[in-house]
Amino acid sequence: MNIRREETQSGGRYVAEIDGYYAEMTYSRASPRLIIIDHTGVPDGLRGKGVGQALALHAVEDARKGGWKIIPLCPFFKSQVERHPDWQDILQ
Repeated sequence: MNIRREETQSGGRYVAEIDGYYAEMTYSRASPRLIIIDHTGVPDGLRGKGVGQALALHAVEDARKGGWKIIPLCPFFKSQVERHPDWQDILQ
């Protein structure tokens, strides 16, 4: 699965492309060291394939590498955080 991060001045998104479908996890940048993940969208053609989980893990790994924190506003990301106690270190 190929996941890329697209950045803007105010935020960005993680995008996964599989078999012509695109899934995304969007975020707003609250500060240089803090993002707010606000939405995860996975089309029906990709549901049940772990794409949302892969996007979430990618965001967690980027936060750890970059030394920043995440506020989990998105219900999907919030539920992933609850399932992964080892992700507590990246939460604001």
